[in-house]
Amino acid sequence: MLNTSLAPSSATPTATPASGHAEGVTNEEFRAAMSRLAAGVVLVTAQEPPLDPDDPLAPGGEDVGMTATAFVSVSLDPPLALVSLREGSRMDDLLAEQPLWAVSILAESQRHIAGRFAMKGRISDRLLFEDIPYVRGEVSGAPLVGGALATLELRTEQRVTAGDHTLVVGRVLTARVPSADGGPLTYFKGRYRQLG
Repeated sequence: MLNTSLAPSSATPTATPASGHAEGVTNEEFRAAMSRLAAGVVLVTAQEPPLDPDDPLAPGGEDVGMTATAFVSVSLDPPLALVSLREGSRMDDLLAEQPLWAVSILAESQRHIAGRFAMKGRISDRLLFEDIPYVRGEVSGAPLVGGALATLELRTEQRVTAGDHTLVVGRVLTARVPSADGGPLTYFKGRYRQLG
């Protein structure tokens, strides 16, 4: 006897070849639903490799930064974290060749930093970093934002293509908590928010 309980019903969503979405789910509906998930806000940073890596006197490349809300802890042993990057973005391209990068977990008072590095059609990254206090990571050389709630330096262990994004899994090489003051900057319903 044939078991029909596993047969798809007319109510079961199926993927449509044209959009890749389940039937009836639009980009706007998916975006609206996910906007209800509050997320912490981080600044992901990396330094472009020098033009001539064999010359110790060659100048380093430009610092690059981007605001992200899709940053999560993956594993404690070994310590791993993941960031989701838009495929083909400047940070995605850079982390494809530069394995060392950093994350600054932004405080609620750092909304201006998040907004600055999330702008579309923004000015060069060099100018974006100009008046932001930061120190260079001892391992990555990437900027670590002053006043951040926590900072981490990572080395890429794995890159996974996921739709129109790249999931970059990094091993945490350093983790510091330089500032215990203030709450986290969060992102909810399309806006930066403070807790409380």
